[in-house]
Amino acid sequence: MTFKVAILQSRAENSNIKRNIATIICSMKDASKHGADILLLPECFITGYDLPMTYEKSISCEDEVIKKVCEAAKTHNIGVVLTSFTKGEVQPQNTAFVINKTGEILMKYSKVHTCDFADEKDVEAGTEFKVCDFEGIKIGIMICYDREYPESARMLMLKGAEIILVPNDCGSMKPRIQALSTRAYENMVGIAMANANGHNAGCSCAYSPICWDKNGICTDNTIVLADDMTEGLYYADFDMDAIREYRSTEMMGNTFRKVGAYKGLLDATISAPFIRDGQE
Repeated sequence: MTFKVAILQSRAENSNIKRNIATIICSMKDASKHGADILLLPECFITGYDLPMTYEKSISCEDEVIKKVCEAAKTHNIGVVLTSFTKGEVQPQNTAFVINKTGEILMKYSKVHTCDFADEKDVEAGTEFKVCDFEGIKIGIMICYDREYPESARMLMLKGAEIILVPNDCGSMKPRIQALSTRAYENMVGIAMANANGHNAGCSCAYSPICWDKNGICTDNTIVLADDMTEGLYYADFDMDAIREYRSTEMMGNTFRKVGAYKGLLDATISAPFIRDGQE
């Protein structure tokens, strides 16, 4: 079984929700014609990654534009990872909805690792990583800065994720795409990331967890890697049969872990040189 992810590398227009929704639905239609199972968008694509974001400018989780995309998913028989600033309890949240091919919202995930060192400090952080079942495939989401922390992908793997999809909007991508390749390798999960295009940005990508063949010969696990400037759809085919066979035999992921040595990971103490303004 092949799981085909359409990755949109494009920059949303800040505050132009009408235009951004039109871009999303047009991309869904195009991706469906190319046989994609799901469309992955960059971060906060409905509203644009427009900071500082206010509660008033963010959208409700019941907004008509979300319903419109759900209807398009059903019409074009394609899933979508729909992204936006949404209204949280008292502040905006950086949110991704996983919508299936019949237009049902399977999961709402809000970014856990908000960029509290910058304008996202006023964004309400999510509190857990989540996994949902998309037509028999376990999908997890992490958003942009989440991917800087290996614990994000590890938690998704421990919750059963087979594929991790990453909405993104930032620059300086070279070390970050290398990290995503490593997250795929160490957790034995497929990973795809969609980023806004632009100078020193872009580089939307996908990586297989399979890093060597059955003879132990290393293989390039890159499925797709865009340049920084080109706008458009990129397609990543994940061979789920091969990935599942690999996961059932290889020695990464949740195999042979010495969890008793990891207790310090839950210690919230921050010491030099990691003390920063704005830390809780």
